[in-house]
Order: sequence, then structure tokens, then C-alpha cells
Amino acid sequence: MSTSERSQVRRLPDRAAYDTETIHAILDAAPVGHVGFVADGRPIVIPMLFGRDGDDIYLHGSVASRLQRSMAKSLDVCLTVTLVDGLVLARSAFHHSMNYRSAVLFGRAEAVEGEEKLRALRAISEHLIAGRWDEVREPTPIELRQTAVAKLVVEEASAKARSGDPVDDEEDLALAVWAGVLPCATAWGVPQPDALLPAGTAPSPSIEARRTHP
Repeated sequence: MSTSERSQVRRLPDRAAYDTETIHAILDAAPVGHVGFVADGRPIVIPMLFGRDGDDIYLHGSVASRLQRSMAKSLDVCLTVTLVDGLVLARSAFHHSMNYRSAVLFGRAEAVEGEEKLRALRAISEHLIAGRWDEVREPTPIELRQTAVAKLVVEEASAKARSGDPVDDEEDLALAVWAGVLPCATAWGVPQPDALLPAGTAPSPSIEARRTHP
């Protein structure tokens, strides 16, 4: 992906990456993104579901959402995602940190319709839980009219990540304070059936796969 002064990582640039493979991997692992844009002269950041189909990033929303209302033809937006892998606990307060993976994408959001809209909704569904789209009924024409999808045409992007142990000052290494990493991982619990679900209906394969492979 291309970069400019806008997307280059300035602080700790050795943690940055700009290649498509790294950025796509972070996007694919993040369940929710945050979309920033300017509406009526004011900055707004909204958490949104999203999905990726190749190089295309799709944003899910309602036709009544502020993003969709602000997007006449296209709109400058910034999409960010962050994955927390652990708390880095140092011997001093100053050197505490976090192991993480993050991505920042800049581009234009454009409304999509027709077959691309249906393909985009499938990509968003598959991003959340692979295989689920084929297990359920597809949206009706009325439901499609009530749902808005925007495609983020990415102009540039960057990723940034940290891993490893704390980096303490040498004079602090003898302190009797535990230091290391407290890992953090997403875990899905036991599926809770809907109260109206017929008795004996087992969770579908997509649910079992999502639960056992977070």
C-alpha cells in the first residue's frame, strides 16, 4: 500500500509496517473498526462492523446513520483497528506498555448498491463468523433497502505493532517487583440458545468453528 506524510509512523518507526499482507492480517483479526470523518465541521469517530473482500474494505451501517447521511458521493474517512495481545508490566511506571497490533487506513468512502452491496454484506458476515452466511437466509429486498454499505477506497495505510518483554532501565532490574507480560486473548463462550429455539437444535458448524478457533 502507498504511504505519505499522512500515514507514516513517526514515533518508534521501527515498529511500523506498510505492506499489504501485514495490514490485511490485522484487519482480518479485528472484529470491530473505528471510522473517523468530519461532519458539519466536527470530527466524529464511530465503531463499525466491516469486512474485507480482496483489497476492498466494506463498512456496514444503517441508511439513517450519520456516516451515510454525510456521504453524498464520497467522503474522506480514516479506519483504525487495534488488537491487544498483552499488558507489558515493567519494574517502573514509566516503562509499562502494551503488546498490540494496529492498522490505520486513509481513503474515500463510497456507497455501494446492487450485486456489490450483497457481496459486501456477505464479506462483512464472513468476517465476523466464517460460514454463517450460507447457513441462514439472505436479506430480503426490503432489508437491503434498510441497510447501507460503504466501500472504503484505500489511498494509503500503515500498521504498527509491539511484542516482547518490558524494557526497564538497568538500575531498576534489581527491584523486587514482578515484571513480564500478562497475555490477552479473545475467547468465545458456550453458545446461549434463543428462548424460542426448538429443543434439540444444535449450534451450526460456523458457530462451533468460531468458538473453538477465536
